[in-house]
Amino acid sequence: MLPISQHLHIPEEDLEERFIRSPGPGGQHVNKAATAVQLRYDTHRADYLSPAVKARLKRLAGSRMSTEGILLIEARSYRSQERNRQEARQRLAALLRRALEKPKARKHTRPTAAAVRRRLAEKKRQSAVKQLRSRPPQHE
Repeated sequence: MLPISQHLHIPEEDLEERFIRSPGPGGQHVNKAATAVQLRYDTHRADYLSPAVKARLKRLAGSRMSTEGILLIEARSYRSQERNRQEARQRLAALLRRALEKPKARKHTRPTAAAVRRRLAEKKRQSAVKQLRSRPPQHE
Protein backbone atom coordinates (compact mmCIF):
# COMPACT_ATOMS: atom_id res chain seq x y z
CA MET A 1 0.00 0.00 0.00
CA LEU A 2 1.10 3.50 -0.83
CA PRO A 3 0.23 5.91 2.00
CA ILE A 4 -1.11 9.27 0.81
CA SER A 5 -2.74 10.74 3.90
CA GLN A 6 -3.92 9.53 7.27
CA HIS A 7 -7.17 8.27 5.73
CA LEU A 8 -6.08 7.36 2.20
CA HIS A 9 -3.84 4.50 1.09
CA ILE A 10 -3.54 3.30 -2.51
CA PRO A 11 -3.67 -0.49 -2.88
CA GLU A 12 -0.75 -2.10 -4.72
CA GLU A 13 -3.10 -3.65 -7.31
CA ASP A 14 -4.06 -0.13 -8.49
CA LEU A 15 -0.43 0.64 -9.36
CA GLU A 16 1.22 -0.78 -12.46
CA GLU A 17 4.98 -0.44 -12.89
CA ARG A 18 6.92 -1.03 -16.06
CA PHE A 19 10.67 -0.74 -16.29
CA ILE A 20 12.18 0.73 -19.44
CA ARG A 21 15.63 1.68 -20.65
CA SER A 22 16.65 5.11 -19.55
CA PRO A 23 17.95 7.48 -22.24
CA GLY A 24 21.17 9.44 -21.96
CA PRO A 25 24.77 8.63 -21.09
CA GLY A 26 25.72 5.67 -18.95
CA GLY A 27 28.29 3.54 -20.74
CA GLN A 28 27.87 -0.14 -21.53
CA HIS A 29 25.45 -0.71 -18.66
CA VAL A 30 22.76 1.63 -20.05
CA ASN A 31 22.01 -0.58 -23.05
CA LYS A 32 21.39 -3.66 -20.89
CA ALA A 33 19.57 -2.44 -17.79
CA ALA A 34 16.02 -1.13 -17.67
CA THR A 35 16.37 1.31 -14.78
CA ALA A 36 13.73 3.93 -15.66
CA VAL A 37 10.23 3.27 -14.36
CA GLN A 38 6.79 4.09 -15.76
CA LEU A 39 4.20 4.14 -13.00
CA ARG A 40 0.58 3.90 -14.19
CA TYR A 41 -2.36 4.75 -11.96
CA ASP A 42 -5.91 4.24 -13.24
CA THR A 43 -8.06 6.97 -11.69
CA HIS A 44 -11.30 5.57 -13.12
CA ARG A 45 -10.87 2.37 -11.10
CA ALA A 46 -10.15 4.35 -7.94
CA ASP A 47 -13.66 4.50 -6.46
CA TYR A 48 -12.18 5.71 -3.14
CA LEU A 49 -11.47 9.12 -4.75
CA SER A 50 -14.33 11.59 -4.98
CA PRO A 51 -15.22 13.12 -8.38
CA ALA A 52 -13.96 16.51 -7.14
CA VAL A 53 -10.57 15.03 -6.22
CA LYS A 54 -10.38 13.26 -9.60
CA ALA A 55 -11.14 16.55 -11.40
CA ARG A 56 -8.44 18.39 -9.43
CA LEU A 57 -6.00 15.53 -10.10
CA LYS A 58 -6.72 15.72 -13.82
CA ARG A 59 -6.09 19.47 -13.82
CA LEU A 60 -2.86 19.11 -11.82
CA ALA A 61 -1.55 16.17 -13.87
CA GLY A 62 -2.04 17.93 -17.21
CA SER A 63 -0.47 15.98 -20.07
CA ARG A 64 0.56 13.14 -17.74
CA MET A 65 -3.12 12.05 -17.61
CA SER A 66 -4.55 10.22 -20.62
CA THR A 67 -8.11 10.66 -21.86
CA GLU A 68 -8.88 7.22 -20.38
CA GLY A 69 -7.98 8.55 -16.92
CA ILE A 70 -4.62 6.80 -16.61
CA LEU A 71 -1.95 8.84 -14.87
CA LEU A 72 1.56 8.09 -16.16
CA ILE A 73 4.59 9.10 -14.13
CA GLU A 74 8.09 8.42 -15.44
CA ALA A 75 11.15 8.47 -13.20
CA ARG A 76 14.62 8.15 -14.68
CA SER A 77 16.84 10.39 -12.55
CA TYR A 78 18.77 7.62 -10.86
CA ARG A 79 20.79 4.70 -12.17
CA SER A 80 19.11 2.38 -9.70
CA GLN A 81 15.78 0.79 -10.55
CA GLU A 82 14.69 0.86 -6.90
CA ARG A 83 15.45 4.56 -6.43
CA ASN A 84 13.55 5.46 -9.61
CA ARG A 85 10.65 3.34 -8.36
CA GLN A 86 10.63 5.18 -5.03
CA GLU A 87 10.79 8.56 -6.77
CA ALA A 88 7.83 7.73 -9.03
CA ARG A 89 5.76 6.66 -6.04
CA GLN A 90 6.71 9.80 -4.10
CA ARG A 91 5.72 11.99 -7.04
CA LEU A 92 2.36 10.21 -7.33
CA ALA A 93 1.75 10.63 -3.60
CA ALA A 94 2.65 14.34 -3.75
CA LEU A 95 0.31 14.88 -6.69
CA LEU A 96 -2.54 13.11 -4.89
CA ARG A 97 -1.92 15.12 -1.70
CA ARG A 98 -2.23 18.34 -3.69
CA ALA A 99 -5.44 17.07 -5.32
CA LEU A 100 -6.91 16.22 -1.91
CA GLU A 101 -6.58 19.84 -0.75
CA LYS A 102 -9.83 21.70 -1.23
CA PRO A 103 -9.25 25.12 -2.82
CA LYS A 104 -10.19 28.10 -0.71
CA ALA A 105 -13.53 29.59 -1.67
CA ARG A 106 -13.26 33.03 -3.19
CA LYS A 107 -14.65 35.80 -1.04
CA HIS A 108 -16.49 38.35 -3.14
CA THR A 109 -15.35 41.85 -2.25
CA ARG A 110 -16.23 45.34 -3.40
CA PRO A 111 -13.64 47.79 -4.64
CA THR A 112 -12.84 50.63 -2.26
CA ALA A 113 -14.16 54.12 -2.97
CA ALA A 114 -10.62 55.33 -3.66
CA ALA A 115 -10.08 52.50 -6.18
CA VAL A 116 -13.34 53.44 -7.96
CA ARG A 117 -12.24 57.11 -8.09
CA ARG A 118 -8.82 56.15 -9.49
CA ARG A 119 -10.39 53.91 -12.15
CA LEU A 120 -12.84 56.62 -13.27
CA ALA A 121 -10.09 59.28 -13.29
CA GLU A 122 -7.93 57.00 -15.47
CA LYS A 123 -10.86 56.42 -17.83
CA LYS A 124 -11.39 60.19 -18.16
CA ARG A 125 -7.68 60.76 -18.82
CA GLN A 126 -7.61 58.00 -21.46
CA SER A 127 -10.75 59.44 -23.06
CA ALA A 128 -9.15 62.87 -23.24
CA VAL A 129 -6.02 61.44 -24.88
CA LYS A 130 -8.14 59.70 -27.51
CA GLN A 131 -10.16 62.86 -28.13
CA LEU A 132 -6.93 64.72 -28.88
CA ARG A 133 -5.99 62.07 -31.44
CA SER A 134 -9.19 62.54 -33.44
CA ARG A 135 -9.44 64.83 -36.45
CA PRO A 136 -10.40 68.44 -35.85
CA PRO A 137 -13.92 69.33 -37.08
CA GLN A 138 -14.08 70.64 -40.67
CA HIS A 139 -15.64 74.15 -41.02
CA GLU A 140 -16.98 75.28 -44.39
